Amino acid sequence: MSDISVVIPTFNRLWALPQAVESCRSVDANVEIVVVDDGSTDGTWDWLQAQRDIVAIRTENWGKDWAVETALQVARGDYVRFLDSDDWLCDHANERQLALARETGADLVVAGYEDYDNETGERRVNAWADCDDFVAQQLGEGWSSHYSAFLFRRDLIRGIPHRQDFALRDDRLFILEVALRRPCLAVYREPAFVHRRHAGGRLQHTSGFRRDLGYWTHISIYRKTLGLLEARGELTLRRKRAAIRMLWPNVRAFARAYPQEAAEVVDWIYRLDPGFVPPVRPALALAYRLLGFATTERLLRLRKLQQ
Repeated sequence: MSDISVVIPTFNRLWALPQAVESCRSVDANVEIVVVDDGSTDGTWDWLQAQRDIVAIRTENWGKDWAVETALQVARGDYVRFLDSDDWLCDHANERQLALARETGADLVVAGYEDYDNETGERRVNAWADCDDFVAQQLGEGWSSHYSAFLFRRDLIRGIPHRQDFALRDDRLFILEVALRRPCLAVYREPAFVHRRHAGGRLQHTSGFRRDLGYWTHISIYRKTLGLLEARGELTLRRKRAAIRMLWPNVRAFARAYPQEAAEVVDWIYRLDPGFVPPVRPALALAYRLLGFATTERLLRLRKLQQ
């Protein structure tokens, strides 16, 4: 067994992968690095074969979710973390989060992270924000950080897959399912990893139909999660409003292409919270009331097309 298994799915990211891998190595913790090359054509597999301390797996470009699930089948760490191959861990994050987990008995060690602009070199710290309701926080009440900054006890995430049906927002659904298990938390007060922003494109940055599918996937995740909470008698008004805070911008974006379907979600939002007030200018709120959400959004789109 290892202390920590770090799971890194990759596809044609050899330009960044060595930095990601190097950041996982530790002299103070037994770290297993599991890299899944999901059909790369840029020499990634050859590079991996030269790394003696890496568990290297090759898959046939089935996507990130299947790559992660494949890695978890062989990972042997007591704790697990996930890292994209174009990001990297901060110094000592592995060993210090592990020490905190063991000291406190936590199932999940949360932390903030840094953003890094690959073009300018600018870095910005996104510190962890404390919240007394982890479910509400992850639903959208406040800043919820990023799951690559988290260290998970393996037993906590057993049976929680990266669900292919929600591939465009799989990380969000994963951490919401984790939150539903009521984990014991510990907070690591330093940034745990660096999220690289670059022009090479990332899964969450899409356009056209995939962008709209991403909005719908996000909406579907929240409907599923709130349904589970309601079935358990745990869907408080606070949690409803946290979810609505995240749902509203996705619904409005989705309405640009699918106003009628978006309007049905808006009706559901009002059933969740009859006191909901759309965070829009007064004239637009009045149009929603008089003309309906779908008609108003169609008119807004028509006006934009005519400009």
